[in-house]
Amino acid sequence: MPDRDAALETIQRELTAFARRARHKAAQLHPELSLVTYSMLDLVKERGSCRAADLASHFMLDKSTVSRQVGALERLGLLGRQADPDDQRGQLLHLTEAGEQLLAEAYEQRRRAFTDRFTSWDDEDLDRFAAYLIRYGESE
Repeated sequence: MPDRDAALETIQRELTAFARRARHKAAQLHPELSLVTYSMLDLVKERGSCRAADLASHFMLDKSTVSRQVGALERLGLLGRQADPDDQRGQLLHLTEAGEQLLAEAYEQRRRAFTDRFTSWDDEDLDRFAAYLIRYGESE
């Protein structure tokens, strides 16, 4: 019978190591960006545009934390603002051309790294792993 506690400990250790590697890779792409800021840029790209409050809600962060991150991304020329057509008092964040380019480069680098990492995996293993990750993400 499998040891559930040992399996859970292994999962915790491996996910922690994965997060550390992801943070390290993010810093290699751009020394002034963190994994969180990349994730914010990814979400803005996915949505086309959004408010800073949407980022705070999605990532479960304090609005002041998001404000600092957004300010840094604006200073780096990766995010811009525009008036919200539905509420002129509000502003929508959008990726700039430089932000689009940075994300495209990050995506390509991640894709190459994953392709290299999974070279020896067969298609069934990859499909199963992808399904497990989706299942894990949906269980929160």
